[in-house]
Amino acid sequence: MIDKIKDHIAEVERFSAETAEEIEKFRIKYLSKKGVLNDFFAEFKNVPNEQKREFGQAVNTLKKSAETKVNSLKETLESKQEEKGIYGDLTRPQEPVEIGSRHPISIVKNQIIEIFSNIGFNVSEGPEIEDDWHNFTALNLPEYHPARDMQDTFFIQTNPDILLRTHTSSVQVRYMENNKPPIRTISPGRVFRNEAISARSHCIFHQVEGLYIDKDVSFADLKQTLLYFTKQLFGKSKIRLRPSYFPFTEPSAEVDIYWGLETETDYRITKGTGWLEIMGCGMVDPNVLKNCGIDPTEYSGFAFGMGIERIAMLLYQIGDIRMFYENDLRFLEQFKSSV
Repeated sequence: MIDKIKDHIAEVERFSAETAEEIEKFRIKYLSKKGVLNDFFAEFKNVPNEQKREFGQAVNTLKKSAETKVNSLKETLESKQEEKGIYGDLTRPQEPVEIGSRHPISIVKNQIIEIFSNIGFNVSEGPEIEDDWHNFTALNLPEYHPARDMQDTFFIQTNPDILLRTHTSSVQVRYMENNKPPIRTISPGRVFRNEAISARSHCIFHQVEGLYIDKDVSFADLKQTLLYFTKQLFGKSKIRLRPSYFPFTEPSAEVDIYWGLETETDYRITKGTGWLEIMGCGMVDPNVLKNCGIDPTEYSGFAFGMGIERIAMLLYQIGDIRMFYENDLRFLEQFKSSV
C-alpha cells in the first residue's frame, strides 16, 4: 500500500497542465471527497499498527504534494492570462512593423554636414533666442543701420534687446569669441523672420552657414570650397558668383549653379535661364573680426549661408515650402528610402 502511495507522489510531481480544465480534473482526482486521498485515509484503519506511522506520513506527503501542485499550476496559468491581457496573444505572428522616415530637412542637413565635414569643418550650435549684439551689432549692423530692414525680426516684447535669431551668423559670432583662428565651422539651425507665409517663404526656416578664418584666406579659397560643395550635393560642376551686398561680408556675392534646361521643370525653376541661385557668400568684413576679438590685419576669412528648405525643394522638386511643416504623412512617407 505504501508503495502505491509513493507511485501517486511521483505521478503528482510529473504532472503538468496548460488549461484550467486539466488542473480541475487533477484536483478532483486527488483532493475531492471521492478522490484518491480519501480512499487512502479510509484504508488507514486496516493498516497494521506497526505500519500506521509510515502510512500516515506517506499519505500526508501525497496530500501536500497535490495541494502544492494545484496552487503552482493555477498561479502559472493566471500569470499567462494576465500577460496575454496586457500584450495580446504572444504566440500570434508579428504584425508588420511600419518603417519610419527622416524628415527631408533632416536628410538634406545631414548631407550638407557630411560634405563639409569631409574637408575639415566642424559643427557649432547656439541659442535660438539671441541678444542684439550677437544677432546684429557684432555683424556690422549697429542700431538704426538701414540693412536691419532686410531681416524682419521677432523681438521679445518685454525686452527689445532680446529676439528670435534671424540667421545662424549669431552662432559664428559666439564661436569666434570663444575660439582662436584657424576656425573652420558650419552652423546649421532654425531661424525666424517676421514674414508672410506663402508657397515660397515662411516665418520659420533652417539655414546652414559656414565660416573659415585663417591667415591669407582669399576669395579663390571661397570659390573652390563652394565648387566642391555643389559638385558633391548637386552633381553640378558649373557655378558663377554675382556681386551682391551683405553687411557682414565685403566683397559679397550670390552663388548660382547651372541647373540646365533639359526638362519643363528646369525651365520653370530657373525662369528659362538655366541658372539657379543657391546661397550668399563673401569675405568676412574686418569690422566683424575686430568685434569678435580677432586681428583683421593678421587674419582673413570667408563666410557663406544657404537655406536648407530651398536646397531640399530643389533636390526633391517640392513646389511649396509649407509642406515641410504640415506633418502630412502622405508627404513624409515618400522619404522612407532616404538616409
